[in-house]
Amino acid sequence: MTTATRGYSVFVQTAAFWHTAPHRQHTRDIGIRPQFKSSRAARWHSAALGYTLLSYLLGWAGLLAGNAWLFLPAAVLLGHSLVIAAYMIHECAHNTVFKQNRHNAALGTALSWLCGACYGRYEDIRYKHFRHHVDNDDVVWFDYEAFFRSHPRVYAVTRGLEWCYVPAHDYLMHALMMFSAFIIPQRRDQRGRNITVLALRLTALAALLWWQPLAFAGYVLAYTLMIIVLRFMDGIQHDYPYHLRLFSDEVSEHKGDAEWEQLHTFSNVISWRYEWPNWLVLNFGYHNAHHAKPTTPWFELPTLHRTLFGHDPDTVVRLRPQLQMYHRYRGYRIFHDAPGLSPKEGRDFLQAAQRAELTGGNAASFLTAF
Repeated sequence: MTTATRGYSVFVQTAAFWHTAPHRQHTRDIGIRPQFKSSRAARWHSAALGYTLLSYLLGWAGLLAGNAWLFLPAAVLLGHSLVIAAYMIHECAHNTVFKQNRHNAALGTALSWLCGACYGRYEDIRYKHFRHHVDNDDVVWFDYEAFFRSHPRVYAVTRGLEWCYVPAHDYLMHALMMFSAFIIPQRRDQRGRNITVLALRLTALAALLWWQPLAFAGYVLAYTLMIIVLRFMDGIQHDYPYHLRLFSDEVSEHKGDAEWEQLHTFSNVISWRYEWPNWLVLNFGYHNAHHAKPTTPWFELPTLHRTLFGHDPDTVVRLRPQLQMYHRYRGYRIFHDAPGLSPKEGRDFLQAAQRAELTGGNAASFLTAF
């Protein structure tokens, strides 16, 4: 057994103790060491997880040092570790890391503690995301448009903060996630877990604020960077409207329609010319390839994209128009009500995105499982 594999075995066994009820029957044999899907998976996933843990520890070390010169680089490093942790949760949800699904679930559960998605169950994250893939739909419980319409002052404040580049809309979603068992009737059975996690995390944050206010500010900045990166990548990957079907058996009209799915899915890469910049988000921008074959691990997505869609850069949205849209329409992404822009779908959506003529969207993160 290699040192890396032995380390992940301990990591997964520890995570198992935090695992949720649907998976507890597996904890008796969790001691069997996790087997990576392949030798390539062992190398690439180990590198991603190793980077996550190292940058997380170094980021915290820099923040706790109390050195003003280290504050910004440490916060950025910590923030990026949270980004990679989040995308590794996505990998675990698709069972691309280990051969056994329970090992993927245990690792995903542990990583959810790093990036603050542990207030609910990992299974809730996985279920909602699978509904997105299977139904070809944005399946949700929370109707944020109705919420903002019924709370105009909250909307005004949220829009003002968004104009100042503060991701207030997503702050709201993450705040709801913290109390989800007390807000979502279908998750009332999780209230005990919700209280326990709240007590642990809020106590730790309060202690950090009292002991090291600068480090607390750095963590807030790091978490904000994670939110911004995740929503930036999610913002134009689909033109799906959202539907309030998360806890219903209502079937999407496009369920199983792979051709429609590809027509309404879009790839927003950081770089088309060079592969390595896309590693900063574990190739999440190759979204058409991901939806064509969701079990493909992150390190194989660029090759799969070129196999399926060729080497034509017109199949993707490049970084510059993404940045232009994020800046230009930052106050309009809640209701997609920017003046002069008409709704677009399919191929027209892709071409409009390439011209930076879309608002994009907020609050589509797989971490907020409602």
